[in-house]
Amino acid sequence: MNVGMLWLDTDKNRTLDEKVVRAAEYYENKYGYLPELCLVNSSVIEGSLAVGHIKVEAAKTVLPNHFWLGMAS
Repeated sequence: MNVGMLWLDTDKNRTLDEKVVRAAEYYENKYGYLPELCLVNSSVIEGSLAVGHIKVEAAKTVLPNHFWLGMAS
């Protein structure tokens, strides 16, 4: 992914799934479609997982508590 939206969520009471869904809802409202991919800091997950239809992948370049959402390229 080269272009996307960066989302910050420091709420310790939300699960990772809730944070991804919340960020994806904002993304959809702003851009008119749901993102396909969400990159998170590699300390959060190992490898990848899915939240609904959104693929969540670990990336060392994403800061903790940040979510980089966009379209898979």
